[in-house]
Amino acid sequence: MTDTIKNLEWRYAVKKFDAERTLSEKKIEGLKQAFNLTATSYGLQPITLLVLQNKALQNELVAYSYQQLQVAQASHVLVICIQKIISEDYITNYFKQVKKIRGTSDTILNPFKDAMVDDFSKKDILEIRQWAKNQAYLALGNLLTICAMEKIDSCPMEGFDSEGYDAVLQLESKGLTSVLVLPVGYRANDDMFSEFKKVRKDIEDSVIEIS
Repeated sequence: MTDTIKNLEWRYAVKKFDAERTLSEKKIEGLKQAFNLTATSYGLQPITLLVLQNKALQNELVAYSYQQLQVAQASHVLVICIQKIISEDYITNYFKQVKKIRGTSDTILNPFKDAMVDDFSKKDILEIRQWAKNQAYLALGNLLTICAMEKIDSCPMEGFDSEGYDAVLQLESKGLTSVLVLPVGYRANDDMFSEFKKVRKDIEDSVIEIS
């Protein structure tokens, strides 16, 4: 646990990446696996990770990132996207995957599937997208922790033009929309923010214990 806490203290939102350094394929594969293992509500995984390593596109996206140059400098840019619609087919495919992996019978699965289809049919698009976005934040938190453990530098971003990203990355055709951006790589030696002390509440003000 001591090493874990030290790694979390080491992490910060990078303001300048070393554009000459690239993450290994092994590191990226680990991040992909961690994303896929993130817990999500119902286990439905209404989230998709787009892994971008293309300097031309990264530079193009700076204009839709409020000119945050980390997007261009980073080794890779991870874009967390959500499903725009949770359809009956999407839910049915999830239960097919459950059956394939666990061998659970339709007799057991169908009541749960029908209840889920009914539940989502009663939600409007805004409710579904907010629910899906909540799952994206779970994934972001997971990725930030894994990055810290693997000494991968990162900079989580909410401040970007989602419509611009969707257009550049052609997400509409995939039924997706971007909700969070995470440039990853290695901090530049002259990023002065790496030396700043982390500002957090005292533990006593942040945690309540009941015995």
